[in-house]
Amino acid sequence: MARAMALLVLLLVACSSLGSAAAGGSFNVIRADRKVDLLTQVVRVSTAWKVENTGVELATEVQLALSSAQVERLAFLEIVVKGKGKNAPGVFVTETDVSQQGSVTLYTFPLPKALKQGEVVSFESYVALVHQMKPFPEEISQSDVQLVTYDDSAYILSPYPVKVQTTTFQLPSSRLESFTKVAPTKVMDTEVRYGPYESVEALKSKPVTLHFENNQPFAVAEELVREVEISHWGNVYITEYYKLANKGARLKGSFSRFEYQARPGASGVSAFRHLLARLPVNAHSVYYRDDIGNISTSHLRSDFRKTELELEPRYPLFGGWKVAFTLGYSVPLQDLVFKAPDGSRYLNISFGSPFSHVVVDKLVLKVILPEGSSDMSVSVPFAAEQLQERRYSYLDTVGRKVAVVVKENSILEHQFKFIQVYYKFKSLGMLVEPLMLVMAFFAFFASCIAYTHFDFTLSKSTSAYLAQIQRDEVMDVLQRLQKVLSIRGAAEERLDASLKEVTRTGDIAACKAARKAADAVWKGTSKDLKMLTDSLQSSVKSVPGKTPSVKPSAIVTKVESLLQKEKEMVEKLQQKQMVIVDAYERKLSSKEIDSRVAPVQEKLESLKQEVSSLISSLDD
Repeated sequence: MARAMALLVLLLVACSSLGSAAAGGSFNVIRADRKVDLLTQVVRVSTAWKVENTGVELATEVQLALSSAQVERLAFLEIVVKGKGKNAPGVFVTETDVSQQGSVTLYTFPLPKALKQGEVVSFESYVALVHQMKPFPEEISQSDVQLVTYDDSAYILSPYPVKVQTTTFQLPSSRLESFTKVAPTKVMDTEVRYGPYESVEALKSKPVTLHFENNQPFAVAEELVREVEISHWGNVYITEYYKLANKGARLKGSFSRFEYQARPGASGVSAFRHLLARLPVNAHSVYYRDDIGNISTSHLRSDFRKTELELEPRYPLFGGWKVAFTLGYSVPLQDLVFKAPDGSRYLNISFGSPFSHVVVDKLVLKVILPEGSSDMSVSVPFAAEQLQERRYSYLDTVGRKVAVVVKENSILEHQFKFIQVYYKFKSLGMLVEPLMLVMAFFAFFASCIAYTHFDFTLSKSTSAYLAQIQRDEVMDVLQRLQKVLSIRGAAEERLDASLKEVTRTGDIAACKAARKAADAVWKGTSKDLKMLTDSLQSSVKSVPGKTPSVKPSAIVTKVESLLQKEKEMVEKLQQKQMVIVDAYERKLSSKEIDSRVAPVQEKLESLKQEVSSLISSLDD
C-alpha cells in the first residue's frame, strides 16, 4: 500500500511539472546531447537541445530543469537560441521566471520567436556549477595524486519527454578509478559516454558516480572584496582583498620543501604556487601585498593587447591551506568611465575576479563615486544583491555614495559580464576639494601675518603690567637676599665647626682665625643686607593711582624680622666663641665649660630654627 501511494505521489509531481512546462505550448525534445566538462574544479555542462512544439497553442518560452543540489551550487546559467541557417548568429537570452516543482527548479526563458504547432527550435544551454566535485580520499600525502568523485545522472534532467539523448563526461586524465554503468556506456580515453537513450520520460534521472584523477588546483576565494574608486582627476583605482584557500584534498603529514623543489612534477601536483590575473590593458601602478608587507615575487607582463600579472604567494598552497593578500592597480579614467546620451556618466567594468581559475564563494563589488555625485543607478546582467553605502575620505564633507553588488559563486564567465553604474556629476565639483585646500592655506598664512603684526604684550600703563613688574622686582630682591644669607650662613657653619675642633684638640689659635674670617664676612655682607632692604622697601611702595600687587607691610616686616633674628644668631655665635676661648685660656674643666656654654647654645639653637622658618616663608 505504501509503495503504491509513493508511486501515485511521483506521478502527480511529474504531471504537475509537465503542466507547468507546457505553459504557452507543449514541447517534445527530439534530441538532446549533453557534454559535462570535468577538466577543472568548475563543472561546466553544455547541452544542445532540439525541441518541437506539439501543442496547438503558440509557444513563447522554454524551460530548463535543475535539481536542488545543482541549484545550491549554481554559478552561471545561460541559453543561446540558434538562428536559421548554418552561419546564423545565436541569440543570448536570460531567464524571466524561476519556479519550484517538488525537488526540481524550473527556469523559464523567452523565445525570440513564437513557435507554431509542429515547428522546431534549436538552442544550447550552458550551466556552470561549483563545489560539485569532492576529494576522495579527503586527505593525501605530498607525493599522492588527487582523486575526486562526481555525482550526476546518466539521464538529462528535462521538463519535457526526450526521444533521444546522450551524455558525455570529459575527464582531465585517463585515470578512471570507477564509474556507474548504465547501459549503453562507453569509455574512450578521457571520456565516458552514456547513451544514446530513447524515449526518456520528463524529469527522469539515473544517478551515476564517477571516481577519477583531477590534479587541477581547487583555488577558492572564500571572500573577495573589490573596491573601485572613481576619480575624475584621471584614474580609476581598483583594490581587491582576497581570502584564498585550496579546497582540494587536505595535506596529510608535514610539508617537505626539499621534496617539493626536488620533484616539481611529482610532489604536490594538486597544490598551486602561481596565480595568473588578466588585468585591463592599460593597468598601471600595480601592487601586491599581504599582512606582512609587499610581496616581490610577482611578474607583470604588458603589451598593447593585454596586461597579465603572475602572482606567487610566499609558500605553495596545499589542500586546506589559506592565504590572504591585497591586489591593487589603477586604470585610466577614459578606459572605464563614459558619457551617456542623456549627459550622465557611467562606469562599465567587468564583474568577476581577474584570476581565471579561481572560484569566488562571495564577491562584493563596491563602486565609490566622487563626492557630489547624484542619481546613482546600477545595471547588472544577472541576479545579485544590491546595496548602497556612504563613505568618507580626505576633505569630504557630505561623503561619497557607494554602490554595492553582492553575488555568491562567481567564476571565470563573470569576467565577461559587465555592470554599469550610472551617475551624474558636475565638472565644477572637481574644484571643491582644491578650493578647500587653497582656502585653508590662505587662512593659515593670513593668521601668521596677523600674528607677526600684532603686539600681544601687556600695556605699560595697565595695572596688570605694573603689578607684574612690581612682583618681578620683589622676587629679584628676595632671591638676592637669600643668596647673601646663604653666604653668611656658610661663615657661621665654618666658625661653629672650629669651635667643635677646639673642644677636641684645644687649638685656640685656629678658632681665633676662624672668628676673624667670619667677622670679615659678616661685616662685608651687612652693607649688602642694608642695600637690599632699602631696595625692597622702594619696590613695594604703591604706584600713584594704582593698587600694589603685594602688601608692603607684610613682606617688609617679614624681611626685617628675618634680618633681626639672623643678627641675634650671629651675636650668640660670637658669644659662644668668646666663652669657649676664654675657658680654654683659663684652663677650666670640661664640666665647667659645658655649664657656661649650655645657656648660650640653647638660645642659639632656638634662633637657628626661627631663622630657617623665616627663610622658608619667603618662598610663599
